[in-house]
Amino acid sequence: MRVSGDWLVRPATQRLCAVLAEAGHRALFVGGCVRNALLGRAVSDIDLATDAVPAAVSALASAAGFKVVPTGIDHGTVTVIAGGVPHEVTTFRRDVETFGRHAVVAFSTDVAEDAARRDFTMNALYAEASGAVIDPLGGLPDLIARRVRFVGDPIRRIEEDYLRILRFFRFHAIYGAPDEGLDAEGLAACAARAEGVAQLSRERVGAEMRKLLAADDPAPSVASMECAGVLAVVLPGAEARALPVLVHLEEGRTPDWLLRLASLGGAEVADRLRLSRADAAALARLREAALAGAPPAEQGYRLGARLGAGAVLLRAALTETPPPAGWDAAVERGATARFPVAAADLMPALAGPALGARLRALEERWIASDFRLDRAALLD
Repeated sequence: MRVSGDWLVRPATQRLCAVLAEAGHRALFVGGCVRNALLGRAVSDIDLATDAVPAAVSALASAAGFKVVPTGIDHGTVTVIAGGVPHEVTTFRRDVETFGRHAVVAFSTDVAEDAARRDFTMNALYAEASGAVIDPLGGLPDLIARRVRFVGDPIRRIEEDYLRILRFFRFHAIYGAPDEGLDAEGLAACAARAEGVAQLSRERVGAEMRKLLAADDPAPSVASMECAGVLAVVLPGAEARALPVLVHLEEGRTPDWLLRLASLGGAEVADRLRLSRADAAALARLREAALAGAPPAEQGYRLGARLGAGAVLLRAALTETPPPAGWDAAVERGATARFPVAAADLMPALAGPALGARLRALEERWIASDFRLDRAALLD
């Protein structure tokens, strides 16, 4: 079997492979680029594995005129900019000692040793510069079946890095067969080591959850996370019940990871996932607005088109009831409505707190009229 694609035949990429090969080293594409190419998905990142040590990779690439950035040289990785495209080139490695969040590694010259330390069998696939696939661990059948399976012993893989628990659920959501459940052995291992997720930095957990919730349909994976006890570690108090309803209601719309996060609930979500201030504020507004249940047009006016639509859908998902007929047009109408009264219209008769209170009262009256009252009617 072979991989193909513009990313593979790019002249600068092929030249980088040739530079390593001409010096007697192997240059193999690995991981996501191989996996995605075989699945017919877009390839964004190009990773190469080699038996050349980082110093040799750097020297050879520099001599060939490529820019070299020592992005992870302690772990065997240098980034080579070839044709304006970053290529992460990593020396074959084998684990010496692991700590649940990082590992001590040694360089290797054996691609099978390198494959054995990877997380999932579908990520332990390599390809020559020609596109010919190398499958040291027999992971190709898993990829074809779209089965996310840990390399070797799942417990051991997880104990090497507890983030692999979250990656297991994310990879199933993105690459797994929609009609198949999660790998039973892997799911059992995740349940057995769920508490290990608490050792991870909140930044890493937040980034992984964001990727998971951005999948086309993360609901089965999140439900499995809940059953395995993982969701309770990540977000205490969160529930997956409303998520499949929300995903169904979102059909035809761009997936919104933040809206899906809002459907889960939970305590201290923004802090536990290290959300940005903007995302934390939006999350709070979504939950508050959905629970308050204002009409769609009012949601659009108060929150804007995107968050207003999200609040309507979120309420429908949480209450398991369909949104009102014509809700989307109503949200848009509210989002474009402009309050027709200005402070100057009430001055100089009113000033200070009295002016603000009167403006708020008039605005509430205008909203209650479904934005129909004009300036003259409000001021009469």
